[in-house]
Amino acid sequence: MVAKKAIPRQATKARTAHVRPPARSVAGLDPAAAAVKARPRPRRARLSAAEVAAIFRRFQEIEPSPTGELEHTNPFTLLVAVVLSAQATDAGVNKATRGLFALAQSPQEMLALGEERVRDAIKTIGLYRNKAKNVILLSRQLIELHAGEVPADRDQLETLAGVGRKTANVVMNVAFGAPTMAVDTHVFRVANRIGLSSGKTPLAVEKDLVKAIPPEFGVPAHHWLILHGRYLCKARKPECYRCPIREFCRFEPKTEAPGKTTGRSSPKG
Repeated sequence: MVAKKAIPRQATKARTAHVRPPARSVAGLDPAAAAVKARPRPRRARLSAAEVAAIFRRFQEIEPSPTGELEHTNPFTLLVAVVLSAQATDAGVNKATRGLFALAQSPQEMLALGEERVRDAIKTIGLYRNKAKNVILLSRQLIELHAGEVPADRDQLETLAGVGRKTANVVMNVAFGAPTMAVDTHVFRVANRIGLSSGKTPLAVEKDLVKAIPPEFGVPAHHWLILHGRYLCKARKPECYRCPIREFCRFEPKTEAPGKTTGRSSPKG
């Protein structure tokens, strides 16, 4: 009987490595780590009605009369400015509309100005070609369907060119004092972080906010949340260490002031 030749152990590993690969997740984690990573995050507890009221009272103490940052002179110029602000900063829109509104402040004047001149005036804004078309078209719609006036009705506003629900809510709130809630990226982020909403869509967040916010704060609440998200509760680095509503906020872990330690004592050498 011929004895089988012994196969070196290393060669055996190399030959069978492709048969039973080590268990790895798609993310490159071992099964235990992958299970932890895939585990759904616990939902933050919703704020109580008393806490919500306290938050907006605090906002009111800090800024009693908040206003939007888009420059305008009447409901029509506000409407145009908000349409132009999609995927653009308020500062950038203001820079462009100062020249535009010096030439036209009504639907009739804007239509007479023409699409080409509107396009030239706003060419520093993103998507300016399509926005110029919408400004001319909505101006014509206002003249033909609404006697040249901006309608104080959200449903009618949403039929205008370039006007979605968020734009209509801004116009209703700022121009006509309606307690509407325009959910932009700042409001969406702040509402979910604080604990005012757990909505996954702008509409869901809007409904949560309208339901939760006390009526006496219904009109200015939109501005407070935008300003809070723009200047304090920022997307990447929220400045929790100087937040006036930190004690109520459900966001964790909260950030500390630059250079400040977490409070743990360092080991003695």
